[in-house]
Amino acid sequence: MTDSTTPELGAEDGKLVTLARASRARTGAAEGAAVRDETGRTYAAVTVDLPHLRLSALQAAVAAAVASEADRLEAAAVVTDQEGPSEQDREVAADLKTGVLITAAPDGTPASVDRP
Repeated sequence: MTDSTTPELGAEDGKLVTLARASRARTGAAEGAAVRDETGRTYAAVTVDLPHLRLSALQAAVAAAVASEADRLEAAAVVTDQEGPSEQDREVAADLKTGVLITAAPDGTPASVDRP
């Protein structure tokens, strides 16, 4: 389900957007993402675009969480110029039973909130 109006975020979800924005701004990447696992740990990442490895920011953040033994994500945030998450990112979020998937504009304004 996607909220078509500008959604309000709780404090913890707002922190994810802030982490994703900061990661994106620091590296100049196309996208930034941050995820929060079932224990409250957060992981931030950016788009990886190498000749032999390409990952969306969300895929990279999820990989970091999984490498740290996360089984489930409470929430994920992606900061991008796109209007919503890609189908691949939706599938990655569903793989870890993500509670909420937030897409935000580069200025941090939430564009959509999905509950996969």
